[in-house]
Amino acid sequence: MQNVRFDDNYVNKHKFRINNTLRFAEGFLSPNDRILDLGPKNSLSKIMVEKGYEVTNTPFGVDLDDDYEIVMGDFDVVTSFEIFEHMVSPYPLLKSISAKRLIASVPLKLWFANAYWNTGDSFDCHYHEFESKQFDMLLEKAGWKILKSEKWVSKVTSIGFRPILRRFFPRYYIVYCERD
Repeated sequence: MQNVRFDDNYVNKHKFRINNTLRFAEGFLSPNDRILDLGPKNSLSKIMVEKGYEVTNTPFGVDLDDDYEIVMGDFDVVTSFEIFEHMVSPYPLLKSISAKRLIASVPLKLWFANAYWNTGDSFDCHYHEFESKQFDMLLEKAGWKILKSEKWVSKVTSIGFRPILRRFFPRYYIVYCERD
């Protein structure tokens, strides 16, 4: 995969993670797939559309803990790029997905850093930062079979003890799953 040109500051800051996510996902997507990307339109889903994928996002403001009927639609693949950590209980949604394929990424819990918690916005919090084995168990309990997974570190440029540790300890986990 060639790198995508990034224009906005957020995407530039996270281009390593976005490129890894795209590289991984494109290994399992075809141009004919109808993709439901959980969460409102974002930089990554916009890039996927620019690359020719048919992507539908969940509407802004939908609480996927309560309103998960949208995943019962006619889609080939559901993608969830760093959404499940914002849900109080992702299990009912994962169980309800009607698509047969799932690509999902989550931030991993790091022993040297607290979970992200924005006190000014109850949605913008990480209720879960998973260990990979916890996320695997959640997916398997919901009926998903993990066929491929990857982890990668954060490419932070900050100076300090924690930023140095982030270069050695994987921060992101992505999986490709299927079910009958």
